[in-house]
Amino acid sequence: RYWVAYNPAKEVLVTVGVSEGVDLAIRTLIDPGDEVISPDPGYVAYEADIILAGGVAVPVPTYAKYDFGVRAVEIAAAITPRTKVILLGNPNNPTGAIIPKAELEGIARLAVEHDLIVVADEVYSRLVYTGEHVSIAALPGMQERTVLLDGFSKAYAMTGWRVGYMAAPAYIMEAMLKIH
Repeated sequence: RYWVAYNPAKEVLVTVGVSEGVDLAIRTLIDPGDEVISPDPGYVAYEADIILAGGVAVPVPTYAKYDFGVRAVEIAAAITPRTKVILLGNPNNPTGAIIPKAELEGIARLAVEHDLIVVADEVYSRLVYTGEHVSIAALPGMQERTVLLDGFSKAYAMTGWRVGYMAAPAYIMEAMLKIH
């Protein structure tokens, strides 16, 4: 689906929807005081999950003139020594903004340069009707530093079923399973 392959025994976890996946990823990846960068506006639970994990939410503004897509330049300006994670909804909830491939490549370069993990919530990816969805996990050097989240509720109109999944490198998945 995303032009990436994972070992189902060591790198995939079924979750109670993508919301559980976001919470689990954040609680696994950050320590109290660590910063998590995410686009603003963004899914309302992102900030709550960060705060509940003891982290610091660092909202990065998006602008109408860029169709509310987050840009690498704004993420770069928000990175500090306390930054551990970049949390992206792509497409974004609530704006529907799709991060262009060029911006994803810029964000990927920042993640590699600053040794950051990207948590990519891509639950709306099957609802892209213009262009093609690109997952940051499929970009060079990113699968090993990306937690990919997806589910079935949005694309198949089964929100009450709460079926999601996470795909991540084995070293991250091993830690997440301890919390899960």
